[in-house]
Amino acid sequence: MAHIVVLGAGVGGVSAAYELNAKLSRAHKVTLVSSLPYFQFTPSNPWVGVGWRKKGDITIELAPLMQKFGIGFESVGATKLSPADSTIELGDGRTLKYDFMIIATGPELAFDEIPGLGPHGGHTQSVCTVEHATHAYDEWEKFCKDPGPIIAGAVQGASCYGPAYEHAGIMDTDLKKRKIRDRVPMTFVTSEPYIGHLGLGGVGDTKGLLEAEFRERNIKWICNAKVDKVEQGKMFVTEFNEDGSEKKKHELPFKYSMMLPAFRGVAATRGHDGLTNPRGFILVDKTQRNTKYRNIFAVGVCIAIPPYEATPVPVGVPKTGYMIESMVTATVENIADLIEGREPHVEPTWNALCLADFGNKGAAFIAKPQIPPRNLNWAVQGVWVHYAKIAFERYFLRKIRKGQTEPFYERYVLNGLLAVGKLKDGTSPKS
Repeated sequence: MAHIVVLGAGVGGVSAAYELNAKLSRAHKVTLVSSLPYFQFTPSNPWVGVGWRKKGDITIELAPLMQKFGIGFESVGATKLSPADSTIELGDGRTLKYDFMIIATGPELAFDEIPGLGPHGGHTQSVCTVEHATHAYDEWEKFCKDPGPIIAGAVQGASCYGPAYEHAGIMDTDLKKRKIRDRVPMTFVTSEPYIGHLGLGGVGDTKGLLEAEFRERNIKWICNAKVDKVEQGKMFVTEFNEDGSEKKKHELPFKYSMMLPAFRGVAATRGHDGLTNPRGFILVDKTQRNTKYRNIFAVGVCIAIPPYEATPVPVGVPKTGYMIESMVTATVENIADLIEGREPHVEPTWNALCLADFGNKGAAFIAKPQIPPRNLNWAVQGVWVHYAKIAFERYFLRKIRKGQTEPFYERYVLNGLLAVGKLKDGTSPKS
């Protein structure tokens, strides 16, 4: 019998537990380990930040589900992985022995790297977790009673830019609904070299698309920006030229700010030579398998992907949901191979499909593969994206409740997007 421990219960972790449970015989044991008792649908957090969703709308208690589907569940978290011994110490002091490990922890949020950043003793908000987004909404309501300047964006080293663009658009839409948008100057501050870079060198014409979106919404922007520190009501930003030389110092006033932080690997898995890079992200090969500890796999935001290109200010590479699901499927197949005495052979596609909602319309991006050069590189916008994102939320939460793993909706939306029209070069999107 093999014991497979899945560390982390987000999109990647819960999907991995379900797929392992479906793929392997009952002779094997699957245990899901999380620091939280619930699953949270992270893509909905920008809505939570303005009160369009509540925590209970996008979270699902995991213990009853895991019991229903015959999966072990530990909600006490983990404090220390010992890869040489194939053990992991849990938050309550117990130790689990594993034959195979899937690390799907997501990131640790590095607010502490910039003085004054973040909701924990700092002066900015976050939508990285549902708890942060709930706190952001409390502060949002206070702000709307006495509005002023807003700063949104992502700091140096961030590797997830979509939610920053989403939340900027959603705040703009919510302010218009409240009829106070005219009292709120908005500035988008980002480490990206240009608007729409997204850590990927852009997808299709995301530069033109998102710049036009910001112009339409009267949102100013500063790119190649390094946030030096944040004080109450003021953000200190250094803007750089393309050659890396300093361009300008900014002291930006604000009454409300949502800034995405840089990510790093979680404490429980850091500090093992050959397991992680200097930022604590898990090193994996093309089969999602660690290059040193061969019974460890990793999926999602916690894996190490080198930056796509050199930029004046550090910019990380995102890992989108559809890409994560591809990693999960490949990992499960490869663990099944190892259990049966075969070498892993499945490589994930690493394609990206992203639905970014701006509150009243949105943008959809397709990158095949996610990292350039690509076979397909396309972006489109419209009101329909807003409703597609709502439908995706409902679909994915239902999938978690039902214990399903097959990404039917993702494939349906992808095929639909490919059938929308022709690419700019005149070829069919299906090519």
